[in-house]
Amino acid sequence: MSDVLVPPARLMRWLQNFTRRHGATKLDGALSGTAADGSTFTASLPFSRSYDGPPDIAAFGRACAPPEDWGLLLVRKGGFAVARVHGTEMAESKTGQRHVQGRTKAGGQSQQRFARRRENQARVAFEAAGDHAIRILGDVPLLVVGGEKAAVTEVLKEPRLAGLTVVGDFLTVPDPRRSVLESALADACSARIRVTNT
Repeated sequence: MSDVLVPPARLMRWLQNFTRRHGATKLDGALSGTAADGSTFTASLPFSRSYDGPPDIAAFGRACAPPEDWGLLLVRKGGFAVARVHGTEMAESKTGQRHVQGRTKAGGQSQQRFARRRENQARVAFEAAGDHAIRILGDVPLLVVGGEKAAVTEVLKEPRLAGLTVVGDFLTVPDPRRSVLESALADACSARIRVTNT
């Protein structure tokens, strides 16, 4: 079993490739399909939406359309990326890095001192991410998040971000930079397809 992210514009080609590899494929309601060799797939819409339309790949692709206004927040210990998005276009964004010291092999008091320093550096990085998230995201109705779960959780503890509704799959990303943010935007708008090969 494997999961793949497929942008809406590539759904028809993905289904054609699945059918070519596994044989004639019958679509079912959710959108799911069973191929002649017994392999199956189940597609999920982005943004935690449910699909109750016809078993038709084009209709499913149209249902993948992103919201008019939504946000993206990526946080790791040493960096962050925040974007306000209109459809598939970034309206405003900010990426940033903060130095967070790595672990040390020193023992005793040195190790405790380095651990405190790391915690303080991480706290400053999370506060910076939170400040930019408040400024850029404002009152977006939906938010997709990614990075490191503990780091995202820490940033979302900020009371002024409490009204944001987190949707979609958690995106696992490397240290957020502009290119990572752009890739995450594409992933957030993609259908997730779970494939079980026989």
